[in-house]
Amino acid sequence: MEGKKPSSSRTEQVQILMPEHINGYNRLFGGKLMEWIDVTAAVAARRYAGRNVTTAAVDNLCFKSAAYVDSTMVLIGQVTWVGRTSMEVRVDSFVESLDGSREMVNRAYLTMVALDENEKPTPVPPLLPETYEERQEYEAGQRRAALRRQRQNENF
Repeated sequence: MEGKKPSSSRTEQVQILMPEHINGYNRLFGGKLMEWIDVTAAVAARRYAGRNVTTAAVDNLCFKSAAYVDSTMVLIGQVTWVGRTSMEVRVDSFVESLDGSREMVNRAYLTMVALDENEKPTPVPPLLPETYEERQEYEAGQRRAALRRQRQNENF
């Protein structure tokens, strides 16, 4: 199986926050952001694997800043590490100002699993990181994958 570059998975989703996206504190509802993160990760993983995917895990979600009605949200996803059938996808979420500057709201890592026609896990191409940042993310992804396996074994 021929390898692929992380950039082949790059996905960007843009939303303008509407009143229905807002919680009782007049901020973006965290569950809505999680939905958008999951969709962005799924699109990135599907582009990479050329297969349908399912979400297997979501790492810690920490909200660094708030977003309000009429804010422009930008979510950027890209595969950072791959195993045999799984892919780690990083999704960065930003509020984008009208001048184009961005403030980070959240960074999330999700594990997505590629599925065959019978909805069984299926192999994905090896990842070919090109840049220094991509290589750093890949190495960190290896460590995160090992920690996920360890936590899974402890919790089940």
